[in-house]
Amino acid sequence: MMSELTWYVGVDWGSREHQACVLDGAGEVCGERAFAHGGPGLCAMGSWILETVGDVAPATVGVAIETPRGPVVESLLEHGLAVHSINPKQLDRFRDRYSPAGAKDDRRDARVLASALRTDRHCLRRVTALDPQLVELREWLRIRAELMDARTQLVNRMHEMLWRYYPAFNRLVGDELSAPWAQALWQRLPTPAVARRARLSTYAKLLQKHRLRRFDAVALQAQLTEQPPNIERAAASAAETHTRLLTKRLALVAEQLAEADAQIDALLEELGGADPRSGVVAAADPDEKPRDATILRSITGVGRCVLSTLLAEAGDVLSRRDYRALRSLSGMAPVTRQSGGSRIVTRRLAVNGRLRDAVLDWARVAVQHDAACAAKYAALRARGHGYYRALRSVADGLLRLACAMLRDGTLYQPR
Repeated sequence: MMSELTWYVGVDWGSREHQACVLDGAGEVCGERAFAHGGPGLCAMGSWILETVGDVAPATVGVAIETPRGPVVESLLEHGLAVHSINPKQLDRFRDRYSPAGAKDDRRDARVLASALRTDRHCLRRVTALDPQLVELREWLRIRAELMDARTQLVNRMHEMLWRYYPAFNRLVGDELSAPWAQALWQRLPTPAVARRARLSTYAKLLQKHRLRRFDAVALQAQLTEQPPNIERAAASAAETHTRLLTKRLALVAEQLAEADAQIDALLEELGGADPRSGVVAAADPDEKPRDATILRSITGVGRCVLSTLLAEAGDVLSRRDYRALRSLSGMAPVTRQSGGSRIVTRRLAVNGRLRDAVLDWARVAVQHDAACAAKYAALRARGHGYYRALRSVADGLLRLACAMLRDGTLYQPR
């Protein structure tokens, strides 16, 4: 049940300056002020809000802001204020109340935010402080995503360089260019000339060291020593040098990815969501309900990335066991547009992208390894549903199942 609010504050945040507006219960403006971004400015904003509203409990002062996280939100939460976030698209609609012509400025936006909180509080999402472990987990997840993108970019650039002077190597490794064996092979045989000078025993040792049984030493030697493109020596040398620099950066990214994975695994172990195959079992009283991470990890298809994304991106929703909010946030709830005799159902676009991708991956794996999910997916496809529409339906059922299990405190038991 939502607590009663007596004061309403709108904060239009920016990169350099934040505009705040305070309204009383009748909607009258009681104060407006801008604050510079930074430690002193954010601290002053929280103190000014409390001074403006007078001698009232901070929990009865509602604050509306467009973002659900960040230093501004965290500073307001530290002052004990009831922070609510609103989607920018919703704010754009609320703004039309004050200016149908589309006028926009920071002061107007701050007032619109406060007014929307006063009149349509149910349209805003209450922001709560996350567990410090979940905050750290979310940060490591995003670091990992950035590293994965960086690795893809480096691999694509390395493919381009190899295509210029060493296409045989490109064809050999294919999509596994970032794999340790492919990087080790290139370090030992970086050019067609070096590959021609290498002995057959060198190829055999490389294959044995990396346990590659799909290649034969003779066939490998024949493929890498084929006639290279007839380009100038300077161009080939430049491409080889560029590739060498790219491999060093790939090695650094691989090292950082390993660190990120280790940190995520350690945090999941602390939260009770360790991989069952690791042999780590969370000590718990048999009479107590399992922890949320333990329950979610027991469901088919939930691995390290899916579990960590669920906890980090939807931790507050999962703590409330709010199935409707979870399916909307992840994009599994469809959007219906109906007018007169027209009725159109489309997929939801205003979603948390990271959460959506994780839930779809979860459903994809569950369809492959869970009989109930596979049967549901097959039935939907037989009815003419497309691949992603059927997958979203399976994911929607999994979210309903997860919320029910969390509510009851039970582990997953396949039929």
